[in-house]
Amino acid sequence: MGTDTKKRASGTIKIGRRRAEDKKIDARELLTDEELGLKEQDEIPGSIEEIEKALEEKTGLNVSFDLVFRVMEFGTKRTAFFFANGFAKDAVLTDIIMRLSHLQRDQVVPDTLTSFLRKYVSHIQVVPVEQFDKAISFALSGSTVFFIDNESTALVIDAKNYPGRSIEEPDLERVVRGARDGFVETLMTNVTLVRRRIRDPRLKLELMSVGERTKTDVCIGYISDIADPKLVESLRDKIGKVKIDGIPLGDKQLEEAVIGKGWNPYPSVRYSERPDVVSSHMLEGHVIIFADTSPSVMILPTTFFHLVQHVEEYRQTPFVGSYLRWVRFIGIFASLFLLPLWFLLVMNPELKPAGLEFLGPQKTGKLPMLVQFLMVEVGVDMMRLAAVHTPSPLTVAMGLVAAILVGDIAVKTGLFINEVIMYMAVAAVGMFATPSYELGLANRLVRLALLVLVAAFKIPGLVIGVTVWLIWLGVSRSYNTPYMWPFIPFNAKAMLSILFRRPILASKHRPSITKATDSRRMPENDSPEPSS
Repeated sequence: MGTDTKKRASGTIKIGRRRAEDKKIDARELLTDEELGLKEQDEIPGSIEEIEKALEEKTGLNVSFDLVFRVMEFGTKRTAFFFANGFAKDAVLTDIIMRLSHLQRDQVVPDTLTSFLRKYVSHIQVVPVEQFDKAISFALSGSTVFFIDNESTALVIDAKNYPGRSIEEPDLERVVRGARDGFVETLMTNVTLVRRRIRDPRLKLELMSVGERTKTDVCIGYISDIADPKLVESLRDKIGKVKIDGIPLGDKQLEEAVIGKGWNPYPSVRYSERPDVVSSHMLEGHVIIFADTSPSVMILPTTFFHLVQHVEEYRQTPFVGSYLRWVRFIGIFASLFLLPLWFLLVMNPELKPAGLEFLGPQKTGKLPMLVQFLMVEVGVDMMRLAAVHTPSPLTVAMGLVAAILVGDIAVKTGLFINEVIMYMAVAAVGMFATPSYELGLANRLVRLALLVLVAAFKIPGLVIGVTVWLIWLGVSRSYNTPYMWPFIPFNAKAMLSILFRRPILASKHRPSITKATDSRRMPENDSPEPSS
């Protein structure tokens, strides 16, 4: 038995004893001294053989089938390409290899590294790297690392090709007339869509990495002479302090790690999949955060009233846009208060105004009214989840089964009454009319709470429930920003802009909530009008 084998066996016995004692295992104790040294290697090894051996320990080379270590000789100088096969751009790397294959010894000696970097590696982006771990990180992110024998510096060639879908209009933010492009799961594509719309040299896109294992690329976007520098610095600092193994779910996990809202159901940031919406917010002074592999972008700071606006309002004339906004407001109000108010009138018929006696149910069901409401609420959520998980060709059939077989038969058998189904349907339409999907779900939970309070305490329950809800939202903050601004604290001019879609040239100043460095949207206008 060899020395290395004895060390492995000894280490295994030692780990077995520790497992029996405290069930805690340190994987590093399973490694020999040589393997541990290779795993902790930070400088690029001297020879190609040592580089390959170190890569075997650090990355699983020759175990993971998609990792490629291609050894070649150019001008009597041994080199090696290291890359992940699924990310490599075959055509680009082939062109580079063909050019290098014609090199002679006198072209790469004596200054080999400089010759390859400045003359012969023909690509638009080549970066020298001296840290071994950094080179590996580049390779696992899609780049190709070019190692040179007896050189302590490697060259990183940005020849990567991420798998991804084509650009298309996002399902949650469709418009009748307007741009049909939307973000995808590739970070570079997303920042390019924003750069296409904002060709300002002061547009800054700072790249960071989050996750000890996933090393997910995160980008902070802002316009340097508009965005609040304190907000940018705070976000940069908080993202840099996130300590987690990874964020494979992208922006949502990053939001929870940075914002930390806990159990608050209301969204603290606005998500958008439309580059035109994101660009408009950046021009108002907002800061945006991209996360690689996520097709949506976070917008900060965000208030409640940011979440109830939709791009369709700005694709129509101001009058039509204002009308659409009020229709949406009515839908959101109905999704929150229609069921609790009707339930209160049913329990207290004396509260019905004259001429509205028909609002009460004509007959009662076999189940208590509150139980009917709760069952229908759960049923609507089940249908929504079923629609998400049902294959597209079967979605219509699933809807017919749910509406006809479940709803109609439940009414005919007397379990539910027609009014419960009708008012629940109106509330569901109002929820789906809410532009922010997360806000619609949060409003549904509030509606359920109001129903329970009305059933338990009647009028005091509704009054106390609505009051607590308003106070709760009023004291909430979204990244140090009042969540209910401009309603709390009240700002008349800004509130007018919320209620009515103003013409674009009437908005001469940026919203004060963003604390923009340059508050003027029309620099040529020298009027000292205060910002809203």
